[in-house]
Amino acid sequence: MRVGLITSAPDHPVLAATAALLTAGGHRVEVLDPTSGPDGPVHPPADVYLLKAHTPAALALARGLEERGVPVVNPVAATELCQDRLAMAELAREAGLPFAATRAAADPAELLAAVEAGELLLPIVVKSRHSRRHDLVARVDDSARLRSLTEEWPDEPVVAQPYLPSTGWDQKLWVVAGQLFCARRRSELAGPERAELPGGEGGFGLAELSAERAAVALRAGEVFGLDVYGVDLLDGPGEPVVVDVNAFPGIRGQAGAPEALAALALRVGRAGSATGSAAGSATGSVSGVPRQRADGAGTATPAPADAGPGAAAG
Repeated sequence: MRVGLITSAPDHPVLAATAALLTAGGHRVEVLDPTSGPDGPVHPPADVYLLKAHTPAALALARGLEERGVPVVNPVAATELCQDRLAMAELAREAGLPFAATRAAADPAELLAAVEAGELLLPIVVKSRHSRRHDLVARVDDSARLRSLTEEWPDEPVVAQPYLPSTGWDQKLWVVAGQLFCARRRSELAGPERAELPGGEGGFGLAELSAERAAVALRAGEVFGLDVYGVDLLDGPGEPVVVDVNAFPGIRGQAGAPEALAALALRVGRAGSATGSAAGSATGSVSGVPRQRADGAGTATPAPADAGPGAAAG
């Protein structure tokens, strides 16, 4: 089988490990680099593509493939939805996910006016509305900080979320075709109050993940039509609060993730070949109505204790 990677960084640990597993199994892995590749989809296309890059060029390539009936993981519509933080928040809350309240503004100056008018209470988290590399993500505790953002990002469409107290860590949950992986990562918004946790980043595994939080992560995949994705939750013993959903994140250092990704690619590729359409990962729509996942799974599956050969390095 031919598996395509839409990425400009095929040496990313999880992609490199996945490619090694596929190659060892006798499959052919091809890289479609949106920064230097052709203007349109390749001919003949591979059996399935993994959409790791999220740039406009990458999405255009993937959309062209989908229009020709080639399955893409994740679908372009689902990937684009996760790049619009307002649309993502609205869909999540409509679907009953415990997503942080999110307010949109044309620019940081609009948020500053709302704060000065008493319509918006600090502290807040300000983010670029459109998620991309090197975008705006900042904690705002006072008006002075918000004024500085109006100068640094004068024309940036933004969203604001209330800053919620936490341990200063995030619970990073990753899902590959219904298989859960997790870790703690220091929040980029954490202040001096952040706690030192026993075991640091490695001190959080599936054994500590509550059934409620696992269910939230799996439900997010159904809502957004994703098979490979990440869910960021505030750390702590309280009710789960989702602050972000990411299509095809890095999943670094998670034993078993490359195996799960390779198996998913083969299942979706075979399904697409059998039906002559994107009947694998592209089944269903991104409208808030749950769709069937590519692997047909609906429950949490623990990551294997031993990743075996080709596991991604941290």
